[in-house]
Amino acid sequence: MAVVTELIRKESDGSISFGNYELSQKSKVEDFPFEGDRLKVKTFNEITKLEKNGSFLYESVPGTAVNNFKETEKGVEFTVEAKEDVQITLGLEDDTLYEIFVGGENTGAVQTGLGGKLSISVETANADAVAVKVVKA
Repeated sequence: MAVVTELIRKESDGSISFGNYELSQKSKVEDFPFEGDRLKVKTFNEITKLEKNGSFLYESVPGTAVNNFKETEKGVEFTVEAKEDVQITLGLEDDTLYEIFVGGENTGAVQTGLGGKLSISVETANADAVAVKVVKA
């Protein structure tokens, strides 16, 4: 896998890929049309952010390349790649219990608060890409 040189793209399976952690300066794409929504991505080596219709959806510190990001009624799934371990925050449903899977391993369940944000740590330093899946418990 590699960075997304065009910053965001639609994949043939109906998912999206976004982010370029190799950039030294902030870059962004606004109003990217996707399934009736408008997406905005900001990315560079320090942070990658994704918004949908002005609402928070994804953020990583440091920056990442995210491939095959798919959002469903049950949660989200994607693969993530970075130069070092990352902290990822996802915008999900308020006050909901989610099971988290990183690299195929169940890392436990987390309850979102009123803001619907869920944070996870992903060790990416020794892997090309790590699968992340967050689903309602």
